[in-house]
Amino acid sequence: MISYYKTINNRIEAIDNYEPGCWINCVEPEGDEVASLIKDFNIEPDFFRASLDEEESSHIDNENGVTLIIIDIPVVEKFNKSIRYATMPIGIMITPKNVITVSIKETPILSEFSEGVVKDVFTNYKTQFVFHIMLRVAARYLQYIKQIDKISEHVEEKMKKSMKNKEIIQLFEIQKSLVYFSSSLKADEITLEKLMRGRHIKLYEDDQDLLEDVLIEIKQAIEMVGIHLNIMSSTMDTFSSVISNNLNYVMKVLASLTLIVSIPTVISGLYGMNIDGGLPFDNFWWFPFVLSAILMISAFIILKKNDMF
Repeated sequence: MISYYKTINNRIEAIDNYEPGCWINCVEPEGDEVASLIKDFNIEPDFFRASLDEEESSHIDNENGVTLIIIDIPVVEKFNKSIRYATMPIGIMITPKNVITVSIKETPILSEFSEGVVKDVFTNYKTQFVFHIMLRVAARYLQYIKQIDKISEHVEEKMKKSMKNKEIIQLFEIQKSLVYFSSSLKADEITLEKLMRGRHIKLYEDDQDLLEDVLIEIKQAIEMVGIHLNIMSSTMDTFSSVISNNLNYVMKVLASLTLIVSIPTVISGLYGMNIDGGLPFDNFWWFPFVLSAILMISAFIILKKNDMF
């Protein structure tokens, strides 16, 4: 699907057809739509293939006067009855007269621009418009990282009360999301630093200030992800140790109980044998019971002193 937008009265609004200075947003474009854009704007077909490849990493490319910027953006996906954080690439193509964005699916970040939520952004100022998109991407990373932090705290509180497979799997999913974020943010940082050099696109003073703001936000997000990954790794190690200690304690208690319970079995086995001359006090039926009780109590006291219970 191809949509056209243009800044009218300081607000981005949808327009019916292409105009110079408009923003062209392509979401899951069909083959004929891609072909028409390639023909009309003299764009390399590989630019669209890269933009629609889920595994494409962030980079910059120039060809035929068109600059392609691939950046990874954060997304939230529904998985069973829970949500999962991941990343996906979007392609931003800067042509001599327009900005074209290409994405695999609809994203909240681009929707904020298409719905006019973001104000004082002008589509005809191509470079500034692109950097405003990147700034919203950085802000969305920070927002999702804070959400992940709250989710992880909630899961940790539940694990303190009862360690179940569900909570452990949730922590693993959170850690995996942070790894995705870390990898994508570092790739985006490299791309932004290349843009900062001004060799791929011309930067004006306002553009450079805006790009510096984006870089600061990205670096902050990278730092936050690194901190949370370290905390998450320590948390997983701690809970692994707790689970191991609990298992050792349970096994220790079970071994102690097995030892105590085996005492009556040994006594009853001895007094149940036919031995010439008999055993001490074998004429008293209650003696094996008393002996078993005394030995069991003694064993319990000894094991208790040795911290086996």
